[in-house]
Amino acid sequence: MGNVVDTASLQASLAEQGVKYAMASYVDIHGCVKGKFVPLDHLDNMFKGSELYTGAALDGVPQDISDNEVAAMPDADSVAVCPWDTRLAWFAGDLHLDGEPFEACSRTILKRQLERAKALGFTFNLGIETEFFLFRETEDGGFAPLSERDSLAKPCYDPRGLMDNLPIIDELVEAMNGLGWDVYSFDHEDANGQFETDFKFADALTMSDRFVFFRMMANEIARKHGAFASFMPKPYSDKTGSGAHYNMSLADAETGENLFAPDAGDPYGCGVSELGYQFIAGVLKHARAISAVIAPTVNSYKRLVRQGSMSGSTWAPVFACYGNNNRTNMIRIPGVGSRVECRAADIACNPYLGAALVLAAGLEGIENAMDAGEPHRENMYRYSDAEIDEMGVTMLPRTLGEAITDFAADPLAREVFGEAMFGAYVDFKQAEWESYHTAVSRWEIERYLKLF
Repeated sequence: MGNVVDTASLQASLAEQGVKYAMASYVDIHGCVKGKFVPLDHLDNMFKGSELYTGAALDGVPQDISDNEVAAMPDADSVAVCPWDTRLAWFAGDLHLDGEPFEACSRTILKRQLERAKALGFTFNLGIETEFFLFRETEDGGFAPLSERDSLAKPCYDPRGLMDNLPIIDELVEAMNGLGWDVYSFDHEDANGQFETDFKFADALTMSDRFVFFRMMANEIARKHGAFASFMPKPYSDKTGSGAHYNMSLADAETGENLFAPDAGDPYGCGVSELGYQFIAGVLKHARAISAVIAPTVNSYKRLVRQGSMSGSTWAPVFACYGNNNRTNMIRIPGVGSRVECRAADIACNPYLGAALVLAAGLEGIENAMDAGEPHRENMYRYSDAEIDEMGVTMLPRTLGEAITDFAADPLAREVFGEAMFGAYVDFKQAEWESYHTAVSRWEIERYLKLF
């Protein structure tokens, strides 16, 4: 966004589209949209920072109740007329404090790393696959898929389950395409009530904006149909969870050329350039700390298992390694090559924080010309933990507790997040883990209450 925004022209354009209110938004630590609504006549004031927020009232906005309020400064380039209610226009925004960018704003944290990449001559392109569940509430207070036919043991790619949910999916896809996102595929995924939409990649800031807007939009559209969208990574213990795979590449900042495209220097034959392998090496070095951000909840680690209570594959990585078209690695290089896919990310992530830390790790790999080592083309699930250890392959964290410990110990995490957000993230996630760890679960009651 430029320094000067023609708010009068923007206001007129939005009014022509029937917009009455604009939202000056930002995200909390979870990547959930927050904001205030402003009548369109006050759009100019909104762009001058009129909408103030008490950060201490939110999760992970590190402020004391005595601190000055932060202002949401909207990005005009991010504007989206809300398809479910065209009276509303949404703007992604950056938080400012006392007239300056707020260090602990998630979007600003990503922008700092994008500036670092730009200084090295790179643009960071990102595509995020959106997996999610559509549920109805049941009379007993639980939840279930919308369709009674959506009951197969292996429902992946089942057209009947998709067609039964098409009123919601169709409206969602039409909305995404109306916003210019270019949806090129959607399907029923591997769990009952689970779906995926795939749309064209963009620069990392734009994609992160779209991702947080997507979660809000999917829920609002589902509600119109008497349902709800869930972005819980793993609502069923015996079925697959919802990923948000990061598909990443670096482009030349001036020409737009994909710098991960393979060339004569492809040392491991997986379909990316030497620069791509260096990027991978950096990500793998910091994989355990990265996990705390891209798999950010207690529930995330119920997804990152080889088997668990499932009868089939979880399709989720548990090892910090890479390979070509191999879905058991944390980093997969798809068959078409020219990009790398981080499969550990799940749908609950804050995309600004996740993209920032992954990018920083990848740039470290490039700056230090790190070697990714030999790829793993085999099914990594078949190896025992001892065999994995003998290979020198690092396991991803098995719990949020492990992940946040590694995050707290990684200097890169502190550097990327900044002191305020780093401290807030560690404190919040450690408290989340403690709360879970000390809670008495239904499983414990059923197993132990009358055992002895």
